[in-house]
Amino acid sequence: MTVAEDELEWRRAVTETRAVMRKASETWARHSCPASGECCQLSVTKRQPYLWPSEWRVLLEHLQREKRAVPPAREDGACPFLDASGKRCSVYEARPFGCRTFFCGRIIGPSKIPADETNALLERLTALNVAVDERAEPRAMLDWCNSLSLGERVSRSEG
Repeated sequence: MTVAEDELEWRRAVTETRAVMRKASETWARHSCPASGECCQLSVTKRQPYLWPSEWRVLLEHLQREKRAVPPAREDGACPFLDASGKRCSVYEARPFGCRTFFCGRIIGPSKIPADETNALLERLTALNVAVDERAEPRAMLDWCNSLSLGERVSRSEG
């Protein structure tokens, strides 16, 4: 496969990832978040979302459209995509699948969570990434962020 063909396959995966993310938001629409930012306090919860490569690309494209760089690690250990207040997501529109499916215990809504629908969407997300790269696997949010060198951060913010 040529570089151009590979990039075209990733473009398709990113488009499909956006559809999966929209469906995840719709699936969880009857539930709501208390907007405390607690789940984003990664050093406190010892949990962070894992992103497939296509999800990471969605985030990078969002930042590029806004002419922003991937933010550096926060001193408080929280998600680097939180705003300065530490309570609002600065990439809400492009937030990862895991952030759309409320993995905190304080969600509000029906007692039955949409587990079957969520699992089906996760399987779809897995399949579309593995179809492009059979070695693809999800990585922790901070691993993705830390994988960019300072030079990549600067060039992406100038792009």
